[in-house]
Amino acid sequence: MSDWSSNLLQIAAGRSTKLLFLNQSDTLSEEWMNWTRSLHIEHVSPAHLLRQEICRRSPLGQAAQLAQQRGTDLPGETLVSLMRRWFHARKPDAGFALCGFPATLLQARIIAEWLDARDESFDVVFATAPFHDGALADYYRTFGLLQPQPLTAPLL
Repeated sequence: MSDWSSNLLQIAAGRSTKLLFLNQSDTLSEEWMNWTRSLHIEHVSPAHLLRQEICRRSPLGQAAQLAQQRGTDLPGETLVSLMRRWFHARKPDAGFALCGFPATLLQARIIAEWLDARDESFDVVFATAPFHDGALADYYRTFGLLQPQPLTAPLL
């Protein structure tokens, strides 16, 4: 087992793990999905939450569907609102693997405030190559959380 995977398993052992994936996709590879499931943590992405809202035909879902039909992005405030609702609806200190949010430095600061309010924090932030540089990566690097995302999930 590599050093990073054994360190990650120590982080994940015995507590609710909060992982952030800075990557191009809002989903994880099947191998990473299986690994997060083995830790009994929820996989969350804005796209998944939006699909749920569209299926429910909620006002947010209808706005998201309209934006999709027009080929436009959902306003940032709406996305933050959606993520806020998910964050505050989850059980306190429940683990999760978050993909696709935050996408900006402002969103990173917002989710940091939410975590701080619950006395929580990310355990580790993984970044794929395009996201390993830039303001968002630097923000998490400052806190010592940023790790390059290996191609494969750690073995249990």
